[in-house]
Amino acid sequence: MENNRKEELHVVVFPWLAMGHLIPFFNLSKRIAQSGHKVSFLSTPTNISRLPKPPPLSSSLSFVSLPFPEIPNLPSAAESASDVPFRSQPLLKRAFDLLEPSVLAFLESSSPPVDWILHDYASHWLHPRAAELGSSRAFFSLFNAGWLSFLGPPAALLDDGGGGRRSVEDFTVVPEWVPFESRLVYRFHEIAKHMDREGDVDELALTPDTVRFGLAIAESEVVAVRSCKEFEPEWFNLLGELYRRPVFPAGFLPPVIEEEHEGDDDEKWTGIKEWLDKRRDNSVIYVAMGSESSLTRGELSEFALGLERSKLPFLWVLRNSPEWNQDALELLPDGFLERVGDRGMVYVGWAPQVRILSHDSVGGFLTHCGWGSIIEGLGFGRVLVLFPVANDQGINTRILSEKGLGVEIPRNELDGSFTSDSVAETVRSAMVDESGESFRVKAKEMKGLFGDRNKNDGYLDEFIHYLKESRKRT
Repeated sequence: MENNRKEELHVVVFPWLAMGHLIPFFNLSKRIAQSGHKVSFLSTPTNISRLPKPPPLSSSLSFVSLPFPEIPNLPSAAESASDVPFRSQPLLKRAFDLLEPSVLAFLESSSPPVDWILHDYASHWLHPRAAELGSSRAFFSLFNAGWLSFLGPPAALLDDGGGGRRSVEDFTVVPEWVPFESRLVYRFHEIAKHMDREGDVDELALTPDTVRFGLAIAESEVVAVRSCKEFEPEWFNLLGELYRRPVFPAGFLPPVIEEEHEGDDDEKWTGIKEWLDKRRDNSVIYVAMGSESSLTRGELSEFALGLERSKLPFLWVLRNSPEWNQDALELLPDGFLERVGDRGMVYVGWAPQVRILSHDSVGGFLTHCGWGSIIEGLGFGRVLVLFPVANDQGINTRILSEKGLGVEIPRNELDGSFTSDSVAETVRSAMVDESGESFRVKAKEMKGLFGDRNKNDGYLDEFIHYLKESRKRT
């Protein structure tokens, strides 16, 4: 028994406050606990309550609830990125930084002591005290190796907060540290939107995201990436050279359908399933923009008219964005719902995305290109229609386009505008036209890589083994 105790790790898991981060970190936590190690999952009360927790959970996994700080102009119930408008994200980051005393108090009083802290990109203040306590740090990146490589080496990020890139144009060219030919760059409108928000960061005197990423890498003994070398070998090789520390592919952490729902979510799924059951296999285009991205009223209208003109069956999941003062259905073009009739289903609110994508009638996925959504879509072999909105999504889109795994909706390079005709044409190309056949074939092939649970668990097992063995040597 004593020997087993010595081999058991105590791992603290601390993700950023967004459901797209919390759930993958939670799934990683469960895997570590199943391997016989003690795991403490740290987050705020509302975020912990939102995690899908079907029984049985390992007794080795426990939740540590951190009191959420009050921030002026941030609603008291807003504890994740999906709860606030895009421009209010810096306020959420301020609240996250104020969790520092609670997190450090837990680390200092923890028994048994913490062996490893698996952290996200945002907790730049965590590293000095963790090092003093003798806890090893691992950065678990929910961003792929291609985007991390574009971001650059930690020294460049920490020296000037951006690797020498100051203007929007600097991000529309391949960075100097990429030694091979590449088309992984941002469009002007994609990065301009991000840099416009940086003014709010400066006003709040927040640490820029580039510096947070730099510290997450530089202060960690190891980096794990939610991807695999088979998918992006050149970028994993480059990342190892840029980081000068072990870089592990953690696999894609493909979702488990049974873990996606809880409580009354089965009732939500019933109505959606009944509609999907009436459609032919691979005939439906599923449309969803993630839990954080928001469309403008004009964009919403063009999307609606484009789906109408595509003449294809569609399931469109909308959420009532904090950006809007109206119900999402009220923002749709006049007569849209009546004209599409039963050919289209518009669902407002949270929907079981994994279950939807797993349904045989779904053939394609019009997505904002968040990495988690891409993994879910390709995990079921669905062809992708690409519409990046923010953050890493533009680079993700270039990666998928280069690999022939998705068709991007054409947009104005400078302002990001697009037309309903371009939506209709792109959706039809991906779903039914001969021009999209190669995309459909390649997407189905990806199911064996993105959706193979045994293969992806193997990557996680190698990473967990490294955590265990490296602590033995300290």
